[in-house]
Amino acid sequence: MQTVEQSLRALLSEGTQDGSLGPGSKLPTERALVERLSAPRGAIRRALEVLERDGVIIRHVGRGTFLTEAAVAQVDGAPADTSPAEIMQVRLLLEPQVAALAARVGTQADLDRIGECLAGGGASDDFEGFESWDAKLHRAIAKAAHNGLLMNMFDVLNTARALPVWGTLKRRTSTPERRRCYHDEHTAIVDALRDRDPDGAEAEMRRHLQHVSDNLLGRH
Repeated sequence: MQTVEQSLRALLSEGTQDGSLGPGSKLPTERALVERLSAPRGAIRRALEVLERDGVIIRHVGRGTFLTEAAVAQVDGAPADTSPAEIMQVRLLLEPQVAALAARVGTQADLDRIGECLAGGGASDDFEGFESWDAKLHRAIAKAAHNGLLMNMFDVLNTARALPVWGTLKRRTSTPERRRCYHDEHTAIVDALRDRDPDGAEAEMRRHLQHVSDNLLGRH
């Protein structure tokens, strides 16, 4: 049986991998963690003290508890010195094939979840909101492939996307126009998935990721 500390670390690890948590992200309140983990408040507080001592979180009186950059490096996965160019190389190798597989074997429940993520991204008019839904969308597509080993590989890739160097570059190159363009490309991917079109899903994913790569790395 997991201790409260282990459960809390697992919660942070899951958030880092699915893109909902990154360096500087604010954690839920102690009360929310009590409900989420079904644990006594005292146990939650002691677990937070351990995580703070380990450098995983930092607490500011009156402001809340925040994830540190060191927390990302402690998640099993990508090396801390992984570059954005390396991330995009692996994404272009992996994700188009993942999308093709998802088009073949994804369930209606998978497609519904993917659609929710697409809608969330379309409704987000700020950088943080769009990036969070973007990460969730790509992970939902990977989950729709129903391959545990592939999912482990994808989560390693997602830990790289949580590294500070990636977030800094994404923020610097993000504009409302580009986010709208990415949403349109996401929509084309999802349409191909709904049509059960593996070739189309693969091609649309590759086109989208190549566009992201060009914008991030300055290639035209």
